[in-house]
Amino acid sequence: MNLDSESLLELKKSIGLGHSFSDIEVKQVNSALAGITDLIRLCGDNPGRNELKETPYRVVKAFMEYTEGYNENPETLLEKSFDVSYDELVLVKDISFHSLCEHHFAPFYGKAHIAYLPQGNIITGLSKLARVVDAYAHRFQLQERMTTQIADTLDKVLKPLGVAVYIEAEHYCMCGRGIRKRGTVTKTSSFRGVYKDDAVARSELLAMIKC
Repeated sequence: MNLDSESLLELKKSIGLGHSFSDIEVKQVNSALAGITDLIRLCGDNPGRNELKETPYRVVKAFMEYTEGYNENPETLLEKSFDVSYDELVLVKDISFHSLCEHHFAPFYGKAHIAYLPQGNIITGLSKLARVVDAYAHRFQLQERMTTQIADTLDKVLKPLGVAVYIEAEHYCMCGRGIRKRGTVTKTSSFRGVYKDDAVARSELLAMIKC
């Protein structure tokens, strides 16, 4: 199936990506539609049957939503900061997220916990931390890389005394295919500054995250 210009416009508007497609994007969209159609056929079904006719369009639209993080610059999300009289720990727990494993395009999802120790009384808005998580999660991703990217961004922009990022996630590429171990949770962490150098501070923080 190929989309006409009106349908392409509606596709892009519906996911907030502007008001027009370039000629290259038109070719990419229609090529993706053809590929998904072939994939349906390869898996043994008929892409022409009623229930599947609109599926290639829906899949393209969904993937553009899943990967909207490519349109965000995570560093700019933290540029607005506040100078307040506070230099103690800031910890935001249980930031829910979903992402796509870049090896299989299978979903993984879970919670991110972010902590930082301000320097010079410079803090950022709490919602900005969640937006940074989404900016990196909504891409083709690896949990290990995502954990490091979030920590690096906070460290670079806020220049705190310490940063800690701890992520827990379930991966469908492990529980839904392959070895099929349901309920398996992958945990990753990344530390900067005092949380990397001071084992006591790191242990105390991890205890707070896990409580």
